[in-house]
Amino acid sequence: MNIGGKYMNVALSKSAAKTLDALDKPTQARIIAGLEKLPAGDVKPLRGSDGDYRLRIGDWRILFSYADHDTIRIKRIAPRGGAYKGV
Repeated sequence: MNIGGKYMNVALSKSAAKTLDALDKPTQARIIAGLEKLPAGDVKPLRGSDGDYRLRIGDWRILFSYADHDTIRIKRIAPRGGAYKGV
């Protein structure tokens, strides 16, 4: 699944797409709106992980990296408490 922002393409991993599809419509809409604005938003680099970042949208975290100069690869979409386990 690709979500095209104005300047960046956003590619979701299989697990991220599955999580997004399972969410209720209002939460899904908020996350999609946040993804479309990437790389803007509440973005911070992940500590101890070279090249990985997180986007905060309410209680949800989106973990991503830059695949190349115009593509963002979404690795995980998870609630705040479980987003960083196994990273």
